[in-house]
Amino acid sequence: MSSRLRYLASLGLVALATLLGEPVRALLHPTNLVMLYLAAVVLAAFFLGRGPALLASFLSVLAFDYFLVDPSLSFSVADTEYLVTFAGLLVVGLVVSGLAARVRQQLADLGEREAQVEALNALSRDLNSALNLDEMIQAVVYHVGRDLSRDVVVLLPRDGALEKRAATPGFELPEAELATAGWAFRNAETAGLGAAHDPGAGTRFVPLKTTGGVLGILGVRPRRGGSRLIPAQRQQLDALANLAALALERARLGEEANRAQVLGETEKLQTALLNSISHELRTPLVSIQGVLDSLLEVEQGGENAAVLDHAARLDMLENAREETARLNRLVENLLDMTRLEAGALKLRLEPGDLQDLIGSALARLDEPLKHHPVKVSLDEHLPLIPMDFVLMEQVLVNLVDNAAKYSPPAAPVEIRVTCRDQEARICIADSGAGVPAAELERIFDKFHRVSRPGQVKGLGLGLSICKGIVEAHGGRIWAENNPGGGLAINVALPLENGRKAAE
Repeated sequence: MSSRLRYLASLGLVALATLLGEPVRALLHPTNLVMLYLAAVVLAAFFLGRGPALLASFLSVLAFDYFLVDPSLSFSVADTEYLVTFAGLLVVGLVVSGLAARVRQQLADLGEREAQVEALNALSRDLNSALNLDEMIQAVVYHVGRDLSRDVVVLLPRDGALEKRAATPGFELPEAELATAGWAFRNAETAGLGAAHDPGAGTRFVPLKTTGGVLGILGVRPRRGGSRLIPAQRQQLDALANLAALALERARLGEEANRAQVLGETEKLQTALLNSISHELRTPLVSIQGVLDSLLEVEQGGENAAVLDHAARLDMLENAREETARLNRLVENLLDMTRLEAGALKLRLEPGDLQDLIGSALARLDEPLKHHPVKVSLDEHLPLIPMDFVLMEQVLVNLVDNAAKYSPPAAPVEIRVTCRDQEARICIADSGAGVPAAELERIFDKFHRVSRPGQVKGLGLGLSICKGIVEAHGGRIWAENNPGGGLAINVALPLENGRKAAE
C-alpha cells in the first residue's frame, strides 16, 4: 500500500469511529466513547504504520471534541474536565501508536530474518547434495538470483586470472568490471555497485573468503528496472556469500584429500610395480648370467670344465634361451602397456586370415607348448577379418601362453574359432582349476593376479594388454569358467570394423 493510501485509511478509521459513536452518544457518557478512537489508533498503528497512527491520534482528539462533546459541531468545550480527557486520549494514542508500530516493525523484521534463514537453509541443502564443484556453483547462482532478484556470476581463479565459472544466462562482464572484480579478489573486500571502491560500477562484487583465503568472487547486478540492494539485502548477500565460500572450501579440501589419496595409492602401486618388475626381471637375468659364467669357466679351463660335458652345456644353453625368451616377453608386455596408456598404439588394419593368425602365434610358442597338446577347431569358410595382424598375434600369444601356464602337464589347450552375429569369436580354453566367479572381471585389470596354489610367474599385464588391443579393434574380451573345468577366454572381433577402429 502506498504512503498516501495509508494516511487516507487512517483518516477513514477516525471517521468510522465517529460514525459509530454518534448513535450511542445519547446512551453513554462521552468519556466512554474515547475507546472507539483508541481502537482506531491501535488499528492504524498495527496495520498502517507509525505516521498514520500519529495522524489518527490527532484527528481522534479533534473529532471527539467536534462531534461528540457538547456543544457539538464546535471546538469549544463547556466542561473543562474534557481537557483532561483530550490530553489523555492524545497521550495514550501516541504511546499506543508507538508501541503498536514497534511491534509491527519487529514482526516485519522477524519475517525478513525468517525468510533469510530459509534462504540460507535452502542453499545449504543444495550445496550439501551437490556432487561436484560445478553443481555447487550452479546452486549458488540459482539461489542468490532467486532470493535477491538479481543477475549473478561466480568467478574463480585460474592461471592467475579470474574465470567465469557460472552465471545467469546472458550475463557478460566488461573489462572494467573484471578489473573491479580482480581488485575485490586481491584485497578481500567488497567492490563495485554501492561499495567504497568503484561505486559506479554496474555490478557488486563480494569476495568468497574463508580463513584459508579468498576462493573466488560472487557478483550480483540489478535486473532491468531493478533497484539497488537495501541494507537487509546486503546482509543477506553477505550471508549467502559466506555459506557459498564454506562450501567451496569444503569442496577444495575434499579434492585435495582425494588427490592425496590417489597419490598415496599411486605411490604404493609404483612401489609394488617396481618390486614386481625387479623380481621378474632379475630372475631370468640371474639364470642367464649363471649359464654364461659356467660356460666361460669351461672355456677358460676351470675346475668345472671336466664336469660339464657337451649334453650339460646344451641343457644350460637351452635354459638360457628359455629365460631370454621369457625376459623378452616381459619387456614386450611393459612396452605394449606403456603404448596403450599413452594412446600411442596405432592400428594398421588389413584383412587377415584367422587360421594364419593362429598358426603364426603357435609357432612362437613351441617351448611353452611342448608339454601341452593343442586342439584347434575352426568353422569352415571363415571370412577375412580386418585386424592389425602383429598386435592380434600378440594377443593370441599371451592368451595361449597363459592357458599353457595354468594347465597341468600333458593337459590340452583348446582353440575354437566360430563366426556368428557379425562377429568372429576366438575361444582359448585351458584345463586348469578355473577362476572364482568374483575374479572373472578383475583378471583383466593391470597387475591383478589370482591367488591360487602353484602360482606362476608374471606381472599380471598379459590379459590387460589383450583387453586394450581387442577393444582398440572395436571388439570385446571376456572370461568364463568351463562347465567341465578350466578357464575360457573369449575374444570377439567385428567382421567390419575398419572405420571404428581407425578412429
